Amino acid sequence: DGVPLVAANANSPPPPREPTKVQPENQKLEARVLLAEDGVDNQRLICHFLKKAGATIVVAENGQLAVDAVRAHEASGMPFEAILMDMQMPVMDGYAATRAIRSAGYRGPIIALTAHAMPHDRDRCLQAGCDEYLTKPIDRARLIRLINTMLAKKSTESAVAVG
Repeated sequence: DGVPLVAANANSPPPPREPTKVQPENQKLEARVLLAEDGVDNQRLICHFLKKAGATIVVAENGQLAVDAVRAHEASGMPFEAILMDMQMPVMDGYAATRAIRSAGYRGPIIALTAHAMPHDRDRCLQAGCDEYLTKPIDRARLIRLINTMLAKKSTESAVAVG
């Protein structure tokens, strides 16, 4: 109330539109993914991101359950194609779980998920055996893009090793 309105001139061009960004909904991810995450809200959110992209997800609430799931899926002939590993979990943290998974022979990509964003935190994740590192809160487009990049890299490395 009390604010004068400006009438639109019929001869003036419409205001410019913001450029349209590529929507992350267009990104596809057809892979079996293990999500090792103890936070229920993060589990729901990340599972939603992955399922919407087309992935099949198994959730482990702690590092020991993640190690057990990797072993069970390897033994069944349906190994995970990627692992998302929260680094701060009960029972067995992500650092110990990653080392155990690597020592059991898993060679697929393991992506660390953590709220710790300092350079030494990234180094610690990589030293434990993770291939990459994402900080929370997780960005959907970045997560899907990173997993696809890691899977493509793994596929290229496998083709070179075979050929």
